[in-house]
Amino acid sequence: MAPSQQAKSFKSVRGLLAGLAAGLCLLGGLTEANAQAPAKRPPAAPQAPPQTVPQAAPQAVPGFWDPRRRPERPDLSRLTVIRFLTETDYPPFNFTGADGNPAGFNVDLARALCEEIKVTCTVQMRRFETLVDALTSNRGDAIIASMAVSPQLRARVDFTDPYYRVPARFVSRKDAVMPEIRPEYLEGKKVGVIAGSAHEAYLKAMFTDAELRAYPSDDAMRAALRKGEVDFIFGDAISLAFWINGTDSADCCAFSGGPFVESRFFGEGIGIAVRKGNDVLRQALNWAMFRIWEKGRYTDLWLRYFSVSPF
Repeated sequence: MAPSQQAKSFKSVRGLLAGLAAGLCLLGGLTEANAQAPAKRPPAAPQAPPQTVPQAAPQAVPGFWDPRRRPERPDLSRLTVIRFLTETDYPPFNFTGADGNPAGFNVDLARALCEEIKVTCTVQMRRFETLVDALTSNRGDAIIASMAVSPQLRARVDFTDPYYRVPARFVSRKDAVMPEIRPEYLEGKKVGVIAGSAHEAYLKAMFTDAELRAYPSDDAMRAALRKGEVDFIFGDAISLAFWINGTDSADCCAFSGGPFVESRFFGEGIGIAVRKGNDVLRQALNWAMFRIWEKGRYTDLWLRYFSVSPF
């Protein structure tokens, strides 16, 4: 969810990360039905639930694959090599390792997919805004770079099933955590949000009785929460997870309620892009991703990189 205008739009769902990862979807796919969806406000607002002190929760790993929809093994005989393209600097998803080679969550996932398919795998790092042109001009076979699926991109490339999503979450100070958040609970509460963002649009549509405070940057929004100028902030849960667990937060804050994953506001998820019509590779990658998740390798990979879950 890191910032050419078009490149920024591709990355908007990914947030302003400098660095993922309690939910309850360890054994099944996280869908909008699983995630908390705000209900319409009833005629009379019920009393807000009592505030609780946050309890330590075990790390949970999201799963985006339904075990009841096991994909059939495709014909893999036509695949001999997969040339992955990824981004140059987007830690912890993509970065240059100490040995000078590509590293990160996306890179390790790409290598695991190639191991499952049993083909040679190469990973080339490029600037994000050049990736789609490189793919369509046959300088690579697949893009694995935390690329958000969008109608604009679907016109140029095909996508696999999502391998993660970027949910939205509320964050409060630790002494005011709510285990559940509904629109009626935030009546009159001050909520910080980034001006002009999808998160602001979502709050305006769903949390109509909250008092919104728009900020120009993540830093300004988070500082307002630390100072007590707002009761909650709402944004990209992945970047917020890193902030909560980092030194900049001074251990002030924790997630409240959520996650919220409505695709109309927060996108369809993050997928691997392949050239239009390359169904052989797309189906092979979908099959391999399911296998990796089923074997627990996705869980191992997630926990290696993400100490706080956004779900």
